[in-house]
Amino acid sequence: MAKRSSQYQQISLNKIKTISILSRKSKVQPKDFAHTFDTDSDSFDAFLQSFPNILMSEKLHEFVLHVVNARKNNYPVIMMMGAHIIKTGLSPLVIDLIQLGIITAVAMNSAAAIHDVETAIWGQTSEDVAVNLLDGTFGMSKETGEFINGVLNENFTNSEFGYGESLGNSLMKIKAKNLRYSILANCVMGKIPVTVHAAIGTDIIHQQPTMNGAATGEMSFRDFKIFANTVKELTGGGVVMNWGSAVILPEIFLKALTIVRNLGYKANGFTTANFDMNAHYRPLQNVVQRPTQDGGQGYYFIGHHEIMFPLVSAMIKQKYNVQRRKRK
Repeated sequence: MAKRSSQYQQISLNKIKTISILSRKSKVQPKDFAHTFDTDSDSFDAFLQSFPNILMSEKLHEFVLHVVNARKNNYPVIMMMGAHIIKTGLSPLVIDLIQLGIITAVAMNSAAAIHDVETAIWGQTSEDVAVNLLDGTFGMSKETGEFINGVLNENFTNSEFGYGESLGNSLMKIKAKNLRYSILANCVMGKIPVTVHAAIGTDIIHQQPTMNGAATGEMSFRDFKIFANTVKELTGGGVVMNWGSAVILPEIFLKALTIVRNLGYKANGFTTANFDMNAHYRPLQNVVQRPTQDGGQGYYFIGHHEIMFPLVSAMIKQKYNVQRRKRK
């Protein structure tokens, strides 16, 4: 049976010009491959060296060096964070980097502050929202609202403290039993700027009778200005990393950066990185791309905090200690 002819014409490949693979530019070679890790070795450096030098693995090593070099040259390393960092049990690692002098400022949303306070005072946090929502008790823990709103109300009228400093001081004053796990308290003890950025109506303490909108707004506004004062130090270098805040902190950072540039500070040439389990529009635009478009470098890493933060913090410590030993 004769083949049926197509009504469509195919292009001929007969005159295609080929090249040798030996002259072709290629991005992957065996020298960049992962190495098997000897599990009998206790060397963390050997583990890091086993990573492939390809794509995001290469970029992560690059970012870590930016952090270490920033501190080597006395530039700030600012950590912005959502509540998930605390809910996944990572506070001790954050505090460790603070105490080592690697993280020089912390900015958090007010949900993170709630988890920090609940952990410090009562040793538990992160209620079951789905269950408690059914009977209207979600977010109605009396002690949480009374403590945080009480601290804000008192310092609103009796001090010049901002939101973060007020909570940190108050946790130390009452000698909270789990103070060692409090990022707020450890920042205040270490004289590290710690700021809390509230969006009224987003947090459980806003739905309780102790809530004072004027106090919450003013205390968060003070912290916005404190945060902007830390951002001005990014002149010529430094690092800003955002862990898990998809909206609040990226917006806060962009506005603070605008303020310091408007005031004449040459805040550029710094490095940014966003860490989250999904890709989000605002962190990509307001942390990674827009702030670094006039010099600098932005990174976007995707992964679960409870895996990524222990890895990144250990990588930073390892490189930081190597640098310190070399300087000695």
